[in-house]
Amino acid sequence: MAKLSVDDLATIRQQRAESVAFTDRTYCLICGGTGCHATGSIAVKDALAREVDAKGLGEKVKIIETGCNGFCAMGPLLVVQPGDFFYEKLSVDDIPELVEQQLINNQPVERLLYKDPVSKKVIASQNDIPFFTHQMPRALRNKGRIDPEDIHDYIARDGYLAAAKALFELQPEEIVEQMKISGLRGRGGAGFPTGLKWEFAKNSPGDVKYVLCNADEGDPGAFMDRSILEADPHAVLEGMIIAARAIHSSKGYIYVRTEYPLAVHRLGIAIRQATELGLLEDDILGSGFNLHIEIYQGAGAFVCGEETALMRSIEGKRGMPRPRPPFPAHKGLWEKPTILNNVETYANVPQIILNGGDWYASVGTETSKGTKVFALSGDVNNIGLVEVPMGTPLRTIVYDIGGGIPKKRKLKAVQLGGPSGGCIPAQLVDTPVDFEAIVKAGAIMGSGGAIVMDEKTCMVDMARFFMDFVQDESCGKCTPCREGTRRQLQILERICAGSGEPSDLDTLEDLAVVIRSASLCGLGQTGPNPVLSTLRYFMDEYQAHIVEKRCPAKRCVALLKFEVNTDACTKCGACFRACPSEAIEWKKKEVARIEKEKCIQCMTCFEKCKFDAID
Repeated sequence: MAKLSVDDLATIRQQRAESVAFTDRTYCLICGGTGCHATGSIAVKDALAREVDAKGLGEKVKIIETGCNGFCAMGPLLVVQPGDFFYEKLSVDDIPELVEQQLINNQPVERLLYKDPVSKKVIASQNDIPFFTHQMPRALRNKGRIDPEDIHDYIARDGYLAAAKALFELQPEEIVEQMKISGLRGRGGAGFPTGLKWEFAKNSPGDVKYVLCNADEGDPGAFMDRSILEADPHAVLEGMIIAARAIHSSKGYIYVRTEYPLAVHRLGIAIRQATELGLLEDDILGSGFNLHIEIYQGAGAFVCGEETALMRSIEGKRGMPRPRPPFPAHKGLWEKPTILNNVETYANVPQIILNGGDWYASVGTETSKGTKVFALSGDVNNIGLVEVPMGTPLRTIVYDIGGGIPKKRKLKAVQLGGPSGGCIPAQLVDTPVDFEAIVKAGAIMGSGGAIVMDEKTCMVDMARFFMDFVQDESCGKCTPCREGTRRQLQILERICAGSGEPSDLDTLEDLAVVIRSASLCGLGQTGPNPVLSTLRYFMDEYQAHIVEKRCPAKRCVALLKFEVNTDACTKCGACFRACPSEAIEWKKKEVARIEKEKCIQCMTCFEKCKFDAID
């Protein structure tokens, strides 16, 4: 391929715009993210291609496999343009009807369109679906819109224009100034001002400096960075080019966990295409500026998400954090000045440089500018990738975008920040998405995992789950984290098993103070947060477990009786039909009975009973 110039970027944009505007071609955008792949989107895409060819529509219909569309729970999904017709949960058997009606007769197939889970209303256009209408995509501006394996698709949507501006129109100090004006704070969890970090590295002496991208996303329930890399890898590369120009760096690494094979694959394609077109490596766009980027695959250790541990891993050492200072901006990778930002942070950078820092800062709150991406999961109707302006209330995310809680249950809490975060209870659901407001409520923004929990969630068991994760992922370098988290886990396990004592509550809090204040890195310093937040807001559940030997949510198996509440039982027989060990006796119009000697305590009867009749 011939190397591109700045003029070539504008030409590609114009040509792509004309090809869309002046043809009657139909575009079938089928989601090709990991979530949709898992539900069969590849087979659906192949079936669509076969049917399009069989009907002789090859010249009129273009099939594009995009990255993650964002509405993960609805896959395999397809958007047909023009009209943005949104088809959900497709199967291979649906394709002939869809091609005949939508692509030939231009009539939507109503049974395959999106149906609102609450109102049951059929909504044809993606632009009218509440999940999308309440969002503001900036970092996710290209999700579901481009082929992530075709660099020309990215260029057609202003791709690499910001890099050209940074290389030819702005000096490094001007780039840094725009980043500071934007107010962009690191989206990896700490929330440190990005422009300030870049300024420190820029001013650090040295001929060799590094730009690193942290794609070692390890929080349970988090998939923001993976989805961005799968859907829009060039946005991250362009952000890194701009960062490298700002600090005078010529070498970069993207540290991505090996469990993300699709992200690694598409990143590799993106780097290769950008290099072939002169947008990476030597003499980028004829500017004389060089940047070589490598992918480094991590083995999946959660602690390697910590910046100094990540750098040690790239150096070929065991991924363990080191004391700070010195900070990476002064001594980082191989003791050279280094900046590390996560995927979402870099994805914002091109838009900031292209439109200006003031443009970005016009959205958000006084201390938290721009937008934030969340991976919304758990007990919520609409699971997926969400981007909202900073300051948006959690209520909007859970109810307006997330569609509320399934099965008409009540919201209990939202876990923000993963295992290093905390639970925000239902009474604080109007808390705005803001770094300081979230911390005040007892959690942290983190990288953006948002796990919704309904009234059937045991908060003591939830604290146990996250502490088990933290303890297992502790690198073991410092005693407070290694031993303190182990001790907290043991106490929580005893409480869930019905062996807790009142003094355990004081011990949990005392341990948390020591772990937070004496641990070496952020994993230990924030590790006790789930315990502290559940103690703060759900002390009654701890008391019930310890004093009454009862789990109010009926989740802790050791505290359940596995008896049928005769007053609540409706004699429907659902538990009888579901029991895998034939431990339930039931006859029509009679109350069920559990034979305890046969019961294996699998919780199946509890899950199947819609009337809360299992004690």
